[in-house]
Amino acid sequence: MLVEFRVKNFRSLRDEAVLNLVASRDKANETSNVKATGNKSLPRLLRTAAIYGANAGGKSNLVRAIQLLRGIVNDSAILQAGQTFNVQPFRLDPVTSEQPIEYEITFLLDNVRYQFGFTLTPTRILSEWLIAYKSTQPATWYERNFDESTQKYQYKFSAQLLGAKAVWSEATRENSLFLSTAVQLNSEQLLPIFSFITKDLVIFENGSGPIPEYTISHIARHKADGVRELLSAADISIADIQLKTQQGFMGGMKLDLATGQFEPVSSEQREITVPTFEHRTGAGSAVFDFHDESEGTQKLFALAGPIFEILERGQVLIVDELDRSLHALLVRQLIGMFQNPGLNQKGAQLIFTTHDTSLLDGDLLRRDQIWFAEKDRDQASHLYPLSDFSPRKGEALERGYLTGRYGGVPILRASRFQ
Repeated sequence: MLVEFRVKNFRSLRDEAVLNLVASRDKANETSNVKATGNKSLPRLLRTAAIYGANAGGKSNLVRAIQLLRGIVNDSAILQAGQTFNVQPFRLDPVTSEQPIEYEITFLLDNVRYQFGFTLTPTRILSEWLIAYKSTQPATWYERNFDESTQKYQYKFSAQLLGAKAVWSEATRENSLFLSTAVQLNSEQLLPIFSFITKDLVIFENGSGPIPEYTISHIARHKADGVRELLSAADISIADIQLKTQQGFMGGMKLDLATGQFEPVSSEQREITVPTFEHRTGAGSAVFDFHDESEGTQKLFALAGPIFEILERGQVLIVDELDRSLHALLVRQLIGMFQNPGLNQKGAQLIFTTHDTSLLDGDLLRRDQIWFAEKDRDQASHLYPLSDFSPRKGEALERGYLTGRYGGVPILRASRFQ
């Protein structure tokens, strides 16, 4: 499970931004919204977190920061020598524009807490570290720092890190992470840490959400019952979902670390599987293709497969603008799936950005699950939790947010549009 994510000097996030999923002492919705971990130092973690804020307030930059961290861990070992990262520090300050970006992610894996972090510029990794808490005393498995005076890297290793450490450090280029290189060279001990970051963090940026093929694959393996039930619960008159094969083009998207953009990968014509939807009413029935369905139905279908898989595997789903094209009640239902201990037995988590103020409901989200992103006069974004304001129990959170009590709302100035 994800415990904490930190980033500093990334785009509008000039100062250190911290998203913390450790549950507070609040006992509200304890059995549904909180997961007991069995770890003495981190006994309770939150299953979901919502991030609010005005347009351009920094919400999406937080998601982009996590996306970039995952991409660097996944791909840095296969970058060509001299290839650069498309990292963008805070550019509205002459000091920070020349400083590195800082990352750290903390998570629980097999009941062990790990802290992994690094700093980087567009041309190189400057420092990197991995700390493990297998006992009450943390152990720094490795630490790597670039020495400006010698233009070389200095490494420190713990005896707890096993394997060909000298070989791995020698093979790690200036634009590669030691973690990624060691895993590429068959470090079994570091593989679970690498896999958590690259596979268990499932990220859907705004405009690059899931493709329906994920749900099609899920249906092919598990039948359509769960997906059909989810769509039916959304008051969509879909009585059955079938898969059919036809000729078509299959492509995909990949994050290019050099440009920071998602680039299409090559597509080719071949036999593909597509869904069809049977709608039934009192007057009759008809079968529709995927593109005939509404945008909301298409998005809910595309989300359904990944959500069922994430719940089954105990992964972390991060979605920018979860409420886009979805009714507020559908969003509540998706949140409820993650906060249902019967459905979510392995500690899957949902982190999402939203503008839907109807979700500011104490019966749905605890005060420590609600976060805000807001820019200051320097155009630097700040991330902070609702719990900082110590709202009283039963307080009208939606009203308080819309009236500006917690910040994170646009400041509307007089204009000819009013």
